[in-house]
Amino acid sequence: MQTHVTTTPFGRRPMSIGQMASQVAANSLPQEATVEKWKVFRSIREARDLLGATDRSLAILNALLSFHPDSELSSEGGLIVWPSNEQLMARANGMPAATLRRHLAVLVDCGLIIRRDSPNGKRFARKGRGGEIEQAYGFDLSPIVARAAEFGELADAVRAEKKAFKVAKERLTLLRRDIVKMIDAGIAEGVPGNWGRVSQIYQETVGRLPRTAPRQFIESLCEELQELWIEVRDILETFTKAQNPSANESHFERHIQNSNPDSISESENGFGKKNEANSEAEEPDNLRSLPKRELPLGIVLDACPILKDLAPGSGIRQWRDFLAAAEVARPMLGVSQSAWRDACQAMGEVQAAIALAAILQRSDQINSAGGYLRSLTEKARDGQFSTWPMVMALLRAKLEADKTAASPDRKQPKDNQAEERLYEASEA
Repeated sequence: MQTHVTTTPFGRRPMSIGQMASQVAANSLPQEATVEKWKVFRSIREARDLLGATDRSLAILNALLSFHPDSELSSEGGLIVWPSNEQLMARANGMPAATLRRHLAVLVDCGLIIRRDSPNGKRFARKGRGGEIEQAYGFDLSPIVARAAEFGELADAVRAEKKAFKVAKERLTLLRRDIVKMIDAGIAEGVPGNWGRVSQIYQETVGRLPRTAPRQFIESLCEELQELWIEVRDILETFTKAQNPSANESHFERHIQNSNPDSISESENGFGKKNEANSEAEEPDNLRSLPKRELPLGIVLDACPILKDLAPGSGIRQWRDFLAAAEVARPMLGVSQSAWRDACQAMGEVQAAIALAAILQRSDQINSAGGYLRSLTEKARDGQFSTWPMVMALLRAKLEADKTAASPDRKQPKDNQAEERLYEASEA
């Protein structure tokens, strides 16, 4: 016959209102309440962060449940287990005694178990004549039965949050991949558009992403990238629809080869058509001798190292990074938006960015960068301009500067001669 059901812990351990609330919930159990203990334990394990439990405390709870003989926890049966600390430490894979006591307190604070301590703090059970347990002192598992539905709801919420977080990360990855590849395709195909601004917006948006971010932040970032994705897609779709849909494959290949408006071959064709009536298509000697290929990015960066300091993010590794850095340099040089737009239309955005980088490199020798760029734009419209001579002149000036630094007695070239070399092509 039970004499009294204890409500307070033994010794110096204090009693809290939270522990009293757990006991009230346990006492309000329906008489026929039954749950599968390992199913509820899985729900508790998934919702452990919401409950405030730890991995070690759940290892102890697993050990406590293993001391209950049945696979189900029922309010009609005994829900108190009384293993000793030695038995608990053995089933908890040799957990130290101090760690065991600390995490038992965590289980009590989380409302997962209740202490039913004896007068002397020992854990034991007193049986009657028929072998039935009359009084037990130990750990009461009734909160697990009383809160089983709550644990299931918390576990469902955790699973839903994990799924939403995974979906948000997948969406972010797809948006980043699509935007980067569409920008690269737009630049490579010579699609008209302010690709430098688009690249700068993309890098600034992605640059705000921390190493670990909550789901809400990732979703808000996805909304910003979604708007940028729509803008880039519309540019490419508009360009695609403007093309002749019945063009054959060979025509399409020729279009790819000549899609860059600042390429040398297209400049030659435009210059030739302009004078086709007179049958006197002539080219300047410096443009005729230029290589019939694009400038490598490495050569441009070697000739214009100042632009690398303006690159957002992790530096300039691709042409879109170069365009983003040029977009930063444009207002610094005082180049208006209209002058930049005209240059991009006449030269192509990549070549206009190279010209801007060369102007930035010689900004101490150029009084008006905007006027200088407009002058180059007019030459490009007439088919009399290429970025090759500018870059080669900068590289040659760099070599001469290195030689001058090595030989202090050598005279440096005059400023007007250095500026004129922006138009000249090297003999090589």
